[in-house]
Amino acid sequence: MEISKVDFSSLLKELTDIGVALSAENDHSRLLEMILLKAMDITNADGGSLYTHTDDKRLKFEIVITKSLGVHKGGTSDEEIEFYPIALYSEDGKPNNHMVAAWAAISGETVNIEDAYTSEQFDFSGTRSFDEKNGYRSMSFLTVPMTNHENELIGVLQLLNAQDEKSGEVIPFSSFEQQVVESLSSQAAVTITNRSLIDAQKQLFDALIQLIANAIDEKSPYTAGHCRRVPVLTNLLADAACRMNSGPLKDFQMTDVEKYELEVAAWLHDCGKITTPEYVVDKGTKLETIFDRIHMVNTRFDVLQRDAEIEALRRQLQNDDGKVVNLENDPVYQQRLLWLEENREFVARCNIGGEAISDTDIKRIDALASETWHSNGDKERTLLTEEESQNLQIGRGTLSVREREIINNHVSVTIKMLESLPYPKHLRRVPEYAGGHHERMDGTGYPNRLRGEDMSLQARMVAIADVFEALTASDRPYKKAMPLSQSLSILGQMKVDGHIDADLFDIFLHEKIYLRYAQEHLSEKQIDEVDLDKIPGYQPLH
Repeated sequence: MEISKVDFSSLLKELTDIGVALSAENDHSRLLEMILLKAMDITNADGGSLYTHTDDKRLKFEIVITKSLGVHKGGTSDEEIEFYPIALYSEDGKPNNHMVAAWAAISGETVNIEDAYTSEQFDFSGTRSFDEKNGYRSMSFLTVPMTNHENELIGVLQLLNAQDEKSGEVIPFSSFEQQVVESLSSQAAVTITNRSLIDAQKQLFDALIQLIANAIDEKSPYTAGHCRRVPVLTNLLADAACRMNSGPLKDFQMTDVEKYELEVAAWLHDCGKITTPEYVVDKGTKLETIFDRIHMVNTRFDVLQRDAEIEALRRQLQNDDGKVVNLENDPVYQQRLLWLEENREFVARCNIGGEAISDTDIKRIDALASETWHSNGDKERTLLTEEESQNLQIGRGTLSVREREIINNHVSVTIKMLESLPYPKHLRRVPEYAGGHHERMDGTGYPNRLRGEDMSLQARMVAIADVFEALTASDRPYKKAMPLSQSLSILGQMKVDGHIDADLFDIFLHEKIYLRYAQEHLSEKQIDEVDLDKIPGYQPLH
């Protein structure tokens, strides 16, 4: 086949354009289909197949196309390919030399056949069977192995029935067409290899992200699953925001790449907790450190009860009238026992974290702290140490000021860790998205006291997801799992107080993201009836 300078220039441009198109295609199925279709266009072939080389040394059918029969299977079509993969070697290790695609793959050489029916080298019985069923006549075959720059077999490209452009008759594939297809196959193999490497790197990156997140969750049995659930909520909220066709966010959109960037940030939002001590993360009561010191306080109450009993017995001995000792009739002793029991229960109640503590309770704790007891050696000690007294007076939750500073520092560590990584361009905003989940719209959050205008919408999404997951979580030692209605009421009050993004909160409720999440991740007991009209701050979207 001869080709003019004009045609050669046009062909060269087409090959260049094909190379650019192949490099730009990210979808694996579309990439393979593009390779086959371009090869068919260049050679004016009626049909073709593309196989990929599997790890178990087989050729897997990826795409089968025959234009004149309207056949299009595999690739981007919805039709599955029913053909079995072609084994390159038999069970005893002998090469499969009777199948043309297998021979080309093993030898690394192109096979150009003018008429399959007259070929004696290869077995075309399957081809004849196909022709008989479909009223077709397979003649010319061009089978080209696809090897990359490291001479590794990637797959096989096979073209069927080249056609004369004028008459439409089936003709053999010319040597020039063979060279062009070989060049295209080599180029395609490199592209497939690069895409596979990129996909493998992404899989490794995703696996490492989840490994870090799982390590954080596993560090504490009480937060297990938090790092896995926050991305779920974040993705639901991002998708809902992109669907809005009215309201403040009607123009907001995110590409798939941008959504992936946000998902990575959601997975890594708590990575700084890997440096936070377990006793702070797991602190279930106000007196807990390595263990719950309420048991030590109870021991002191036991000592005081023992001392009261001893004192009562001494009074009985001093007034010995020969009667049997009965401490139940001792009013001083009974009053002391009542005092001890009431204050023991009071300390136990104060040890449980809550939303607030009254001034009356604070004064009562101070009074108890001044009570004394005697340890071994008759040394006098206070009933509560200064540090225990301060912990029992914690107003919200179970963390002291120092411990809250420690746990709040996990966000600063998160930002520092994430900013140290050499991100590709499409992931450069991960530190900002992840590092803003404890910031507040009114600037009262931490660590940088950012205001709403200083934060991206994506960072605000992670913040809402983080709060809602924590409110509904059933595995926290310092609180019970909240029902949906209570969780949404607290979240709504956070909107009213200017802590979370108002527009995203309204979308969260309007799109029933809370319910979709609950049905997958919460217990049935938590999914109660939600009256949106009673949720603070909610503004229905119209």
